[in-house]
Amino acid sequence: MSLRAAAPTDQPSPKNRLAGRFMLSLRALLRSSELALVAAASVVGLVAALCVTAMTQCAIALHVLIFNLPFDVRLSAVDRVSPWAAFGALSLGGLSLGLMELWRLKHKIPVPVDPIEANALRGGRMSLRDSFVVGTQTLISNSVGASVGLEAGYAQVGSSLGSFLGQKLRLRRSDLRLLVAAGAAGAIGGSFGAPLTGAFYAFEIILGAYSIVGAGPIFAASIVGVLTTHFILGAPYQISTPLSQPLTLADYPLLFGLAACSAAFGIFAMRAAGLSEKALQATHLPVWARPVLGGLLMAALAIVTPQVLGAGRGALALNIATAFSLSALAAVLVLKMMACLISLAAGFRGGLFFASLLMGALLGKIYAVIVAALLPVLVPDPTICILVGMATMGVVIVGGPLTMSFLVLENTADFSVTAGVLAASIAASLIARSTFGYSFSTWRLHLRGENIRSANDIGWIDDLTVGRLMQPDPRKIDAEASLANLCALYSLGSAREIVVTDSDGRYKGLVNLAEAHVHAQNGGGKAQDLARLADVSLTPGMNAKTAMALFDRSQSDQLAVVDPLTAAPIGMLTEAYVARRYAEKADAAARGALGM
Repeated sequence: MSLRAAAPTDQPSPKNRLAGRFMLSLRALLRSSELALVAAASVVGLVAALCVTAMTQCAIALHVLIFNLPFDVRLSAVDRVSPWAAFGALSLGGLSLGLMELWRLKHKIPVPVDPIEANALRGGRMSLRDSFVVGTQTLISNSVGASVGLEAGYAQVGSSLGSFLGQKLRLRRSDLRLLVAAGAAGAIGGSFGAPLTGAFYAFEIILGAYSIVGAGPIFAASIVGVLTTHFILGAPYQISTPLSQPLTLADYPLLFGLAACSAAFGIFAMRAAGLSEKALQATHLPVWARPVLGGLLMAALAIVTPQVLGAGRGALALNIATAFSLSALAAVLVLKMMACLISLAAGFRGGLFFASLLMGALLGKIYAVIVAALLPVLVPDPTICILVGMATMGVVIVGGPLTMSFLVLENTADFSVTAGVLAASIAASLIARSTFGYSFSTWRLHLRGENIRSANDIGWIDDLTVGRLMQPDPRKIDAEASLANLCALYSLGSAREIVVTDSDGRYKGLVNLAEAHVHAQNGGGKAQDLARLADVSLTPGMNAKTAMALFDRSQSDQLAVVDPLTAAPIGMLTEAYVARRYAEKADAAARGALGM
């Protein structure tokens, strides 16, 4: 009796075939129906809001446990904290983050992609696992008292949920970017109970543009996120301010002056952030020790004033409601900025979203006091200055004038100063972009080597490389070959340019074939005699934008593509072809952003 082995089969099981057909049907539905995309974005907003709720409640519980807070008192609003709690929590929290970073470097894991980078450079592709690691690190940082907010973690997790769903369904690039923005909208809108804030955060900061086709999914995700957090937690955090006086025309120059002050302070803070990181790297401390040192420095500041701890929600309410002296306000503003810079430079995870609101409120209050002292005839309303300071500082550091204006207005419900807040926010944005060019979100990416100023989709530029566009196997001739031999090999019209190489096959320039034929008839010579552009060539890794700039500088309509390692010519590329492909891709990206 012979034993017959079972024949292997690659056929999927009935269950897998059913799941595959369901995914295909769902993908087709999402690609063809805007209502289906709105429904998918709503689901993403719902799950993002659940994650936001869990992170928020966990951070509050850890604050109470670690710092022994009284009931219903925010960490940054307490009179004092125990030195043991501050030094112990921040040093141990820093150590845990340092060991995580050491593990990442040891295993050569890339830096996690944030939502802005994902939508600008990667077509919306993010890692769900890496994003939850970032969310966990943000939660640890905020829970031990580092001067960072949870909002960056909220947006990271929410956006990655949208990206995960879009990648699983293999959606188009534009739809994937839209779901990334919808996840951020649900997270930010839910965290503040502000649907307009969440939606415009997605448009201005995560997506980089407003489009009609994106309005439905993004607003739906933000509204669902707000309703979810309302249902679970009840009333969200609200910024309470005294009633303000009606705005007059004379108030606007003062508000523009405050916008300029916010822009100057914010730009200084962003410059200082890069210098702080370089200064800490110059100490040559091990990677794991830097957050520990940062935690110890943070704890020392917390002993001076607990208002530097955490995002600063309690400190914001405290400073708005209490009549502190000018010196006390200035001291808290400086110490808060120092705490933020130390936290970020040391490696604590998080952002400056809410910290920018606190620093803006402090700056606005200081501005009102100084102007009232120097120009008592004007006497600006402190409440208006606080609101404008919050919005303008948020615009400079976070970005998005409409986002920050709606955040202030939805949280304070003070719509009497809407025009002034919006005008000052736009002024601050213009000043910051014209003098500095970045918000803190994009400045941090710039320090890492990424050349982006917003989340506008430019990833297709890097995909459009010279290696993909070139015509391989160019026509070549040895530099010592005679022009007669060159003309015998290549007849007129067979090519425009011939690549000249040395005896080792290295690139030595280009010879115009028509010019070579003329010289061959008038006395001859060698190929190297007519070679030009010997020091100008393209490489396969260059993108189309860089290639077009090189065509302009060389004033040539055709260039050789050279291997950067061997210097051997491997292809040819014409300016007309690059320009045409670039225009096609740019037009497709614009139509995708507009939903056309």
